[in-house]
Amino acid sequence: MYHESVLLEECIEGLNIRPDGVYVDVTFGGGGHSKAILAQLGEKGKLYAFDQDPDAKKNAQAIDDKRFTFIEANFRYIKKYLRLYGVKKVDGILADLGISSHQIDEPSRGFSIRFDGALDMRMNQKAELSAYQVINEYPEEKLHKIFGMYGEIKNAKTLAAAIHTARSNAPIETTAALKAILEQHAPKFKEFKYFAQVFQAIRIEVNQELEVVEEFLAQTPELLRDADSRLCVITFHSLEDRLVKNFIKAGNFSGELQKDIIFGTVTKPLEAVSRKPIEASPEELGRNNRSRSAKLRIATVAK
Repeated sequence: MYHESVLLEECIEGLNIRPDGVYVDVTFGGGGHSKAILAQLGEKGKLYAFDQDPDAKKNAQAIDDKRFTFIEANFRYIKKYLRLYGVKKVDGILADLGISSHQIDEPSRGFSIRFDGALDMRMNQKAELSAYQVINEYPEEKLHKIFGMYGEIKNAKTLAAAIHTARSNAPIETTAALKAILEQHAPKFKEFKYFAQVFQAIRIEVNQELEVVEEFLAQTPELLRDADSRLCVITFHSLEDRLVKNFIKAGNFSGELQKDIIFGTVTKPLEAVSRKPIEASPEELGRNNRSRSAKLRIATVAK
């Protein structure tokens, strides 16, 4: 199994699906969410799914359904690719921003803390920048910044210096070699969390994850058809969740409400459907450990 889709029922309910509507799943992965959307659509409904991962493409090829179109691209280009298919407005957009358990469990991809593998971490295997280049070629100051910003590592400066020293002797080529350095600087009894934070920081840098989310979100208000249309976004860490929360709240990524200069009214493109994010039920938490940090935020076009 590729992986179990997180908050599946909550997403389908949140999308407010119309049988003849047009929907977009921008993170196809194993196809769990897409299959559930297709099950709700009538004959005239349409689903477009995005993914740049070769394994996701293989999963998509198994879906033989004329209502389904797979787009092999990064969802930061959502508007551009939908236009190629003549789509200007949609009834719902779903984004699951988590890395799939399939990618984590495949040692050769370099995402995993548990398995040794090459320092890769590219979501798009054709991309030029890999974790190897970040760790071995980035200046020490830039590593310090990445670990601090994207991993929220408290000793980011010390760790960056340690990596800089280690690579001057020999290149750091594998996840095990990197972990050997991290072990010397991880807080006692919190090693696993520390490894996860550092790997997260590198992965975000390699895949430009926060920039991708910002570019994607900025395009969504224009794509949603009307006040019954929905944007559903699942995040797995605070950096992404903050971007989603602020954009829904204020239409920007700082979260500061912009007022009309003349009338003093607040202008924002989206409106939250639920005030607080939806989290996994106790049943799902017991069944799927991956859901523990998941937060689903749902928005619609502001009236």
